[in-house]
Amino acid sequence: MRIKIVLMLIIAVTSGLLIAWIDASPGWDDAGITAGALVLLSAILGAIMPRYAALWAAAVGIWIPLWNISHHGSYSSLAVLAFAIVGAFAGAFGRRFLGGAPPKQQ
Repeated sequence: MRIKIVLMLIIAVTSGLLIAWIDASPGWDDAGITAGALVLLSAILGAIMPRYAALWAAAVGIWIPLWNISHHGSYSSLAVLAFAIVGAFAGAFGRRFLGGAPPKQQ
């Protein structure tokens, strides 16, 4: 189980960095695609492991605000985290409550 979490975290961080890198590219000016990518990636990760939805949201979504804060001093991009949070918890909700995961036995 620990290996799965580590691998998923590597995927989340790497993908989040890739999205941030594309978003910071000089010719890129499509916030809708960036937001959609954040939501979709976070939702997939949240659906795979719903228990860690907050971790996936942070691992995917923090890179754009960090880039903008460090390079432009702009904190307004913290709003981007909302897309990752919504995606991760929507994926987790879908997995848990719409029949994707069997109930745990105690």
